[in-house]
Amino acid sequence: MSATSAVRVNLSNGSLVLPQGYRSPLNLRETEIAIKYIKDTFEQRLAAALHLTRVTAPLFVSAGTGVNDHLSGVEKPVRFAIKSLGSEAEIVQSLAKWKRLALALYGFRHGEGLYTDMNAIRPDEQVDHLHSIYVDQWDWERIIRPEERNLGFLQEIVRTIYRVIVQTERDVCARYPTLEAAYLPNDIYFIHSEDLEALYPDLEPREREHAICREKGAVFVIGIGAPLRDGRPHDPRAADYDDWSSETYGGRRGLNGDILVWYPLLDGAVELSSMGIRVDAEALRRQLALKGEEYKLDLFYHRQLLAGALPLTIGGGIGQSRLCMLFLRRAHVGEVQASLWPEEMIAACLDHGVFLL
Repeated sequence: MSATSAVRVNLSNGSLVLPQGYRSPLNLRETEIAIKYIKDTFEQRLAAALHLTRVTAPLFVSAGTGVNDHLSGVEKPVRFAIKSLGSEAEIVQSLAKWKRLALALYGFRHGEGLYTDMNAIRPDEQVDHLHSIYVDQWDWERIIRPEERNLGFLQEIVRTIYRVIVQTERDVCARYPTLEAAYLPNDIYFIHSEDLEALYPDLEPREREHAICREKGAVFVIGIGAPLRDGRPHDPRAADYDDWSSETYGGRRGLNGDILVWYPLLDGAVELSSMGIRVDAEALRRQLALKGEEYKLDLFYHRQLLAGALPLTIGGGIGQSRLCMLFLRRAHVGEVQASLWPEEMIAACLDHGVFLL
């Protein structure tokens, strides 16, 4: 895929990156048809590759149970009262913990898993060309054995998912010849966040991602959540889903990470998936202590995990709109999903030939 000249447009509340001379390769109706093709094709291949069964997912969960995902630990979910129940519920931000409960409830076994077509609202999100308050992703989870809680197994699953991404990109480009040719590399490069920091000590975490993705094309950054040498994590993570604190080797920590790819149209890295081996009881206690959140041990979800009622799992989320944006060579996530955008952003996008749904 050929590189373009992208510019950063500063807004009163944030900024966005837009390509110069941009023109949509498909019209609006063609785009909608292509989005469905991508979603149908990718989820079928993902399910076959990881032995997953599609299940119905909730839009909201009971508040105060610890089931909702608080992402980096500070984002506040949308909460509302349910008159007929006399209690409150929260719109999900992801299904990281709900999936683990579902695997136990539905009787899944080792090597089996589930995936959902998840829709979420993240009202605290800073919207730009890649981020929206509306999130649509394939949320998946699979049961593992204790001996599979290791770096090698994590990398095996990452490679499997990445192969599905590459295969789908090639099929989309073959189906729609007006798109630029497939460009993702065959293999994904693995690097620990500690090594990435050492490689680019003068760069901020996002700048490190851009630098390594520009060089390698597709990267999985391992170990996201634990403090690095400068005292800050590569990116914050909540304490109660991914295991980001277990030592792997040589002082490196973490059994989780992000899949990132280089996107020449926007001259930057794009995160496609956040995933990892989930906390066991030991890791949960350790990470809650590190975050000063031991009070969560009394919540329903956490009590279930500590009691051994939940299976050991690996899981994550894969962005549907991000994949569609990438495969269809779009400049803004709002070209492939309907959401709300600041009027200033809508105007700036129109000035660059970008029409937001």
